[in-house]
Amino acid sequence: MADKKDYQFPTEEIDLPSKGQFYPPDNPLSSGKVDIKYMTAKEEDILTSQNLIRKGLVIDRLLESIIVTPKVKLNDMTIGDKNAIMVAARVLGYGAKYKIKMNCPACAEENEEEIDLGKVEPKDFGLDGKTEADMSFKLPASKRKVTYKLLTHADEVAITKELVALKKMQRGSDKVEPEITTRLRYVITSVDNEEDKQEIKKFVDNEFLSRDSKAFRDHLVKMVPDIDLSFNFTCEACGHFERTGIPLTAEFFWPAGVG
Repeated sequence: MADKKDYQFPTEEIDLPSKGQFYPPDNPLSSGKVDIKYMTAKEEDILTSQNLIRKGLVIDRLLESIIVTPKVKLNDMTIGDKNAIMVAARVLGYGAKYKIKMNCPACAEENEEEIDLGKVEPKDFGLDGKTEADMSFKLPASKRKVTYKLLTHADEVAITKELVALKKMQRGSDKVEPEITTRLRYVITSVDNEEDKQEIKKFVDNEFLSRDSKAFRDHLVKMVPDIDLSFNFTCEACGHFERTGIPLTAEFFWPAGVG
């Protein structure tokens, strides 16, 4: 990231959902805050770059451009903190109103929704005030112990590359995309104190009971710092109600009617 003094644009200080926990003391993210600048025409060039779109690098380049806190490395950033910066950048750039269209899961009717991104808040997380020593979970069915870590942007990039490579190798419509197991292999750091990556892969692929997997993933949602990207959805056609995730469509950073 460039030095903040190089910018002649207004900036905003963003509170990170992690509160700076789990970063080394010498990492600027350990302060629990980061400064970002308002998006300009330069960032719109990034958002519309067909080359970056094809390579899947648009969000990476955008965040690298707007983060002005010195010495911040995107690869070090946890997924929850990255999500918070993305939402803050969208609000500063185009406002808090986010219009989406989504189909009702009950009747398939298309609904239009307007979400107020200004109301998105950090979640309470179970690891608040704790250390890496607390990042463990006893599986309810098998009684085995797993330890885990917070996924970073670098992990997310590696996971995406691995999934893309597997998809190319497994051509055919009947092939299963192993997204859940791949993510579990990255987040789990040991099983019953065994840290060997091949042993962890063997456990995830062959021994991880579905009941235990679901319980562990539910545990992660409660424990890991992030923002609450959910809203109340009520279908205008059938009245179906549920709490669901905010879909981040192509218009998240390029809303209709802008530009």
